[in-house]
Amino acid sequence: MPLVWGRRISSVFIGGGTPSLFSPDAIDQLLCAIRARLPLLPSAEITLEMNPGTVDAGHLPGYFQAGINRLSVGVQSFDDAALQRIGRVHNAGQAVKTIEQAQQAGFENINLDLMFALPGQTPATAAEDVRRAVQLGPTHISYYHLTIEQNTYFYHHPPVLPEDDDAWDIQAKGQEALAAAGYAQYEVSAYARQGFQCKHNLNYWRFGDYIGIGAGAHGKISNAQFQFIERRIKHRNPQAYIDAVEKLSSSEKLESYDMPFEFMLNALRLKHGFDVTLFEQATGLPRTLLQPGLQKASDQQLITLDGQSLHLTEKGELFLNDVMALFLAD
Repeated sequence: MPLVWGRRISSVFIGGGTPSLFSPDAIDQLLCAIRARLPLLPSAEITLEMNPGTVDAGHLPGYFQAGINRLSVGVQSFDDAALQRIGRVHNAGQAVKTIEQAQQAGFENINLDLMFALPGQTPATAAEDVRRAVQLGPTHISYYHLTIEQNTYFYHHPPVLPEDDDAWDIQAKGQEALAAAGYAQYEVSAYARQGFQCKHNLNYWRFGDYIGIGAGAHGKISNAQFQFIERRIKHRNPQAYIDAVEKLSSSEKLESYDMPFEFMLNALRLKHGFDVTLFEQATGLPRTLLQPGLQKASDQQLITLDGQSLHLTEKGELFLNDVMALFLAD
């Protein structure tokens, strides 16, 4: 595609579904195909998602040799009862074994996904989850609130979840424990040891471009010089994706009035704020388009703006969705 020719690839994220079901040879073929089409930087972060219980331990050295240098393991909890209640196919023992086997295979950069406010979870069991996660020594921990998505089993059969006050207590104490263990929060739900922030996710939050490959994948391609941003969405049905050789995706060109919300939807997740000139660099549009939303957010004490640097206040962090909504087009 002409819009991406010559661009250098700084990260590859193989995720969604269960990509660890692929053999190391298949992963090697994929990465070779990427290298044949675009310059893949030697320092590129290449992540493979995996779920405990579906990983063939014998594949881990092969993934490492193929070029995977970061793993993201969907642990979610170390409480077997909690895992059963949310429908996970693995248990805590399998999760621990998967991470230990990955470390033995040579992987140093490992993310561990951990959810809180699970059905039946208490502050005590949530704290134990964080303790066990830290004990395994991952370089990165994604710590996020359970979300009930539409058209899921929980959406139609709502579980009993912790009360809001308990959920807030769980989150606050979990964040304190992660900070004490050396994991710095750099994004709403991301915590990392120094030097191990996820490059791929930072690209999202900084409104960078990315290519989506595979059924249901999303992509974003922009050209600030021509004030052009296009989002692409691949067919979700795998067979439709395979069959549609000539037209693999639908696309939508973003209008200038959509840009403030699209930009803030990503950038506001950054824990340490950002330079508002990034909007101009990414979109080619003047920052004055942000001004109405910035003024409202400032008046409501949701943000602080020091010159070009924007930060959420403590109140803004608590009401992040409300801050984002201030940048929606009228």
